[in-house]
Amino acid sequence: MLILGIETSCDETAAAVVSDGRVIVSEELATQSGVHGKYGGVVPELASRGHVETIDRVVSRALEKAGVDSGAVNAVAVTAGPGLAGALLVGISFAKAFAYALGRPLMGINHLEGHIVAPILSGHELRYPAIALIVSGGHTHLYYVEAFGRYRLIGRTIDDAAGEAFDKAASCLGLGYPGGPAIDHLGAQGDSTRFVFPRPMMRVSPHGVHGRFDMSFSGLKTAFVKAVRESGPGNGAHADLAAGFQQAVVDVLIEKTVAAAGFYKVREVILGGGVAANSRLRVVMTERAVLEGFRVVLPTPRHCTDNAAMIAVAAFHRSSADLSSSLDLNAEPSWSL
Repeated sequence: MLILGIETSCDETAAAVVSDGRVIVSEELATQSGVHGKYGGVVPELASRGHVETIDRVVSRALEKAGVDSGAVNAVAVTAGPGLAGALLVGISFAKAFAYALGRPLMGINHLEGHIVAPILSGHELRYPAIALIVSGGHTHLYYVEAFGRYRLIGRTIDDAAGEAFDKAASCLGLGYPGGPAIDHLGAQGDSTRFVFPRPMMRVSPHGVHGRFDMSFSGLKTAFVKAVRESGPGNGAHADLAAGFQQAVVDVLIEKTVAAAGFYKVREVILGGGVAANSRLRVVMTERAVLEGFRVVLPTPRHCTDNAAMIAVAAFHRSSADLSSSLDLNAEPSWSL
């Protein structure tokens, strides 16, 4: 079964052809990071225009790389949310026309579900129940995953997403956008103990469940900005600042995730989203998994970030339940999982 996946939730225009929900036949991606970098973040209107200009070419290249014509596609899957409304609508409109012209099923997919199943693309078999940490520039969510399609949000950031915090830290250091990879690279050269930053809400309350696994990063951002100002220019502190900040974020994410795994008595932890590509997070989470006795499953770094292959994987698993969408499918910018 060949599924064409289309992803335009933010600033990446992506298409992929995936066979039987696990084998990538082809992938194509057009990034807009060069467009948005000078603004320090994604400009929604520019993102939408970029998708309009590139989506036809991206899909055509994905089919060409796959060595198939459009008629070989069995279904068309597209991100319907969450994300930027205008950006989502570009992908949805294209997918509707494509599916209608071919007479193929159309499937609207939740972007977050795509991140949860992304490790399948790396050959992992997901075992449920599991805890899933989805962490990116727009999301920092912890889910209890009872089974595919059955999710319970058990924790989230109450203010800024971890990826947004990385972007802010990188901006303060003059590293540009996107900030996550820049902080990761610079932090690897620094001493994470020189600057000690707060770990907001890292302690897990022993009473009740509500709010137990929530997180916060706004206070950490404020502390970091202050430390950068006080360190002054030209003293070689930037690598140490980046390392200390990165370690603080990683500590919060890991402690909350490990606590959730223990509370729900699961032996499977799934990481997804752009921040899941962070090298420090991947190393420390893997080490903690060994100590705590659970398995951590990770996508490859390129499938942590927004991609169309994960959308096709999610669609494959939903196709068995005949959960196709009608042609009045609309964007759901705040679609919860």
